[in-house]
Amino acid sequence: MTRHEMTGNEMSPEARGGMERHTYDVVVIGAGGAGLRAAIAAQEAGARTAVVCKSLLGKAHTVMAEGGAAAALGNRWPEDSWKVHFRDTMRGGKMLNNWRMAQLHAQEAPERVLELEDWGALFDRTEDGLISQRDFGGHRYARLAHVGDRTGLELIRTLQQRTVQLGIDVFMECTVTDVLKEAGDREGRVAGALAYWRETGRFITFEAPSVILATGGIGKSYKVTSNSWEYTGDGHALALRAGASLINMEFVQFHPTGMVWPPSVKGLLVTESVRGDGGILRNSEGERFMFDYIPDYFRAETADTEEEADRWYDDKKNNRRPPELLPRDEVARAINSEIKAGRGSPHGGIFLDIASRRDADYIRKRLPSMYHQFKELADVDITAEPMEIGPTCHYVMGGVEVDPDTQQSAVTGLYAAGEVSGGMHGSNRLGGNSLSDLLVFGKRAGEAAAAYAVTSGQQGARPVIDEVDVKEAQASALAPFDVAADASGGSENPYTIQQDLQQSMNDLVGIIRTAPELERSLEALRQLKERATRMVVEGHRQYNPGWHLALDLRSMLLVSECIARAALARQESRGGHTRDDFPGPDPGWGAKNLVLTLDASGDGVDITEQALPVMPADLEQLFQDT
Repeated sequence: MTRHEMTGNEMSPEARGGMERHTYDVVVIGAGGAGLRAAIAAQEAGARTAVVCKSLLGKAHTVMAEGGAAAALGNRWPEDSWKVHFRDTMRGGKMLNNWRMAQLHAQEAPERVLELEDWGALFDRTEDGLISQRDFGGHRYARLAHVGDRTGLELIRTLQQRTVQLGIDVFMECTVTDVLKEAGDREGRVAGALAYWRETGRFITFEAPSVILATGGIGKSYKVTSNSWEYTGDGHALALRAGASLINMEFVQFHPTGMVWPPSVKGLLVTESVRGDGGILRNSEGERFMFDYIPDYFRAETADTEEEADRWYDDKKNNRRPPELLPRDEVARAINSEIKAGRGSPHGGIFLDIASRRDADYIRKRLPSMYHQFKELADVDITAEPMEIGPTCHYVMGGVEVDPDTQQSAVTGLYAAGEVSGGMHGSNRLGGNSLSDLLVFGKRAGEAAAAYAVTSGQQGARPVIDEVDVKEAQASALAPFDVAADASGGSENPYTIQQDLQQSMNDLVGIIRTAPELERSLEALRQLKERATRMVVEGHRQYNPGWHLALDLRSMLLVSECIARAALARQESRGGHTRDDFPGPDPGWGAKNLVLTLDASGDGVDITEQALPVMPADLEQLFQDT
């Protein structure tokens, strides 16, 4: 099925004054799990819905979420419940989560997973024929519904099939550059979006009262990342420029296990399922070092000896989990410490060993993607030898500030779901919570966006796009073609700027941070933004990846500044934010969010503090009971 066959209401550019235009009730930006689930919900609610995505349908980064979707189904452990899942999520996020989002997620995740099964998802099964659930770090019970280690792929396949079945229009290889506001009121409601076809460079306008951001994360601002090429912070930047706010952008999760060799695949994700199925971490001296890094607040739940940890996999009744299954931030910091202490592997990582723990048939059955990934890309047989792995930029917990029940931002008609939204995961996301998060809040965003769009239509007051804004947005997007080399600084290449940005973020705003390094990063970002004004793109708009990157850099530079400013402001260590000069958590900082908005110039960001929502007494009691 081609792109054009999926855009059913296409109108010729000639018929609309030279620009392709479409009218919908809801436009979803992004075709990952959150975007597709939102589109399905909106369409089923009666809204005319379109999905716009930078890549091809089915190629979203969600396919790389391999381990499973966390949901308290209780198939392995009948003792599991939404309350335990809620408590695990809040503790994993170091209590900085929006409690209402964590509650809704834990309560609704089982229904969303069973819904996928009704739509044709083929999950692994228990001996009794129920959906199988595996262990993951930070979860008290085995609760990840999975399909081998290819769960994200199956999720996308199922949602994609449902999307096509419902007749939802999909605009593939199409990039949104701006969210457009109501004519005559730039502080008012959303009216649509401007995009361009990546193939031809032609602009396209979407008129819609509801826009849902489902664009994923920010990882391509870092040199070493598990993220795919689409993850350039588009949704975060679109929200800021539209007048919405971001929260807690300092919290960037570095997944403990990314490939470190060969260099061409450095950072590529090694699923947490390897550790969930028995893999252990060793340093260059052969020591299983995670026993030295168990935090006090997990001491009662974590095995203290190798014998106790090994026994857990065969007899889990004592529930004293191996230290390799601590939350990701704890494991990543431990690995980083071992490497810095000179106990790393030959290529700058450490060793992840499942070969000595499980037989070859078990590994190939449970971890087929990992077996093929290492065999084909690194010539390593994980059934016979350990993997070299290290931390890789993986996920941003911060994002668009949204209403927990509807996912609407501060801008009327603008919604966000999935990784681009903030609040759900606090300062650190537990593995497996991302897939169930995007299902739960994708559905909620789609339903809320559809309800608002239908209501605005019934009232006869659908917002109208300002044509002046459209022309300004077009001119801004085309600016790199018009920049001429000046005598003082000359022209700049977007690829060079991206390389320098990634190096700066990797070196100065990485897994361990200090005030002097963060201040240097802000100065580096200022210089990069100035250089970006001199970016020159050669050639024409057709098939021009340099132009695409120049537009992506607008988002990457803005979002990187948000991360660095928030990291400098938060003077404590918590979850995915570690300050070497403030090594512990601070109760004062644990009671507030950092909110970022676009400044008056429109080129930088302002930062303010905001009190964390107060958890109700009945939910607070869950933590006192433990």
